[in-house]
Amino acid sequence: MQIGYKLAAEAFGPTELVRQAVRAEQAGFDFVEISDHYHPWLDNQGHSPFAWTVLGTIAAKTERIGLATGVTCPTVRYHPAIIAQAAATLALVSEGRFVLGVGSGERLNEHVVGRGFPDVRLRHEMLREALEIIRLLWRGGYQSYEGKHLRLEDARVFDLPASPPLIAVAASGGPSARIAAELGDGLFATEDKPEIVRHYQEAGGAGPRYAEVPVAWAPDEHTAARAVLETSRWALTGWKVMSELPNPVNFEAATTTVREEDVREKFACGSDPDRFVAAAQRFVDAGFDRLVMQNAGPDPDGFMDFYSGELDRRIRGLTPRGAAV
Repeated sequence: MQIGYKLAAEAFGPTELVRQAVRAEQAGFDFVEISDHYHPWLDNQGHSPFAWTVLGTIAAKTERIGLATGVTCPTVRYHPAIIAQAAATLALVSEGRFVLGVGSGERLNEHVVGRGFPDVRLRHEMLREALEIIRLLWRGGYQSYEGKHLRLEDARVFDLPASPPLIAVAASGGPSARIAAELGDGLFATEDKPEIVRHYQEAGGAGPRYAEVPVAWAPDEHTAARAVLETSRWALTGWKVMSELPNPVNFEAATTTVREEDVREKFACGSDPDRFVAAAQRFVDAGFDRLVMQNAGPDPDGFMDFYSGELDRRIRGLTPRGAAV
């Protein structure tokens, strides 16, 4: 079991994210994970720095903690050749501490380059081709690729690590879980659904399985839930909505009916460690072994103190209850 800390790149600026990563290393987390967005989910979150610059700075300011994108879309806003180069460089400057999390993307971030945003079937086809291109470039030498959607022409990544970064592929159902098994080294998910892990394993996947655990720390449950309602209610819309809306204003409109009680059903809120452990247990039962604490509470430092004092030992000791997968 490894425990990570989610750097909320939509809620904090780049220097604060770096500070939180250093603090997370001190608090005992195994890795930090950052989303790779162009826009925040809601305008009042107010931030969305370039994830790769933030990660490079974190690598320079930390010694032990792992780094991960959660997740990058290597098909529309980026070409996979750029991600192959960026990931190889980050693996080098972090001395092997980087995990490349990839997925098929959200319209929120990908439409900005004016290439449109394809339907989910085409997104999966493009993701397959992108992963093939990244793997090809990591072999070394000049490479070309002619796919249905993506092309590579006589390209070479000159600076390659001795061992390529692990690739964790985001999945929400059977088709994406099969891509993770066939072309990735690990699985990434945001829901505690055992069937995601089952699809992955049935397709031959045997790597680490990452998942984000929604929590919100504050001294009392109401304060924590109100913080989620203000800045993170988008997380209750579900993946089909999250992947399709184009701008923060659309997420604002789509979440006007979210209530505090809805937040409490999704997030472990407050300061009772039992609630946080129970939230983590659901993901362990679903078959995940890399848990990312996605704290949407108002006080990151307070949460990290709470984690190191109340949660670290208990969550690391969790085991699946019964045959969940």
